[in-house]
Amino acid sequence: MANIKSQIKRVKTNEKARLRNKSVGSSIKTAVRKFGDAVTAGDAALISVELRTASAALDVAVQKGVLHKNSAANKKSSMAKAAAKAGAR
Repeated sequence: MANIKSQIKRVKTNEKARLRNKSVGSSIKTAVRKFGDAVTAGDAALISVELRTASAALDVAVQKGVLHKNSAANKKSSMAKAAAKAGAR
């Protein structure tokens, strides 16, 4: 453990940020997985709902600084392409 007061504070804040990033990242993975399951099932209504949910989760991750905006855009684009191929929209 650090002896310097400012470093002790940085350790605490870094841990809080790590836990927040882990939570947001987990919610992204869950949303994308649910979208993938909907595409596999082939239900057009469910696909569009899950696409919106996953896109919103990615946008939140970008706002929180967990994910780069281009990374989120690439994921959203590939999901939209998969949804179009599956017949949704």
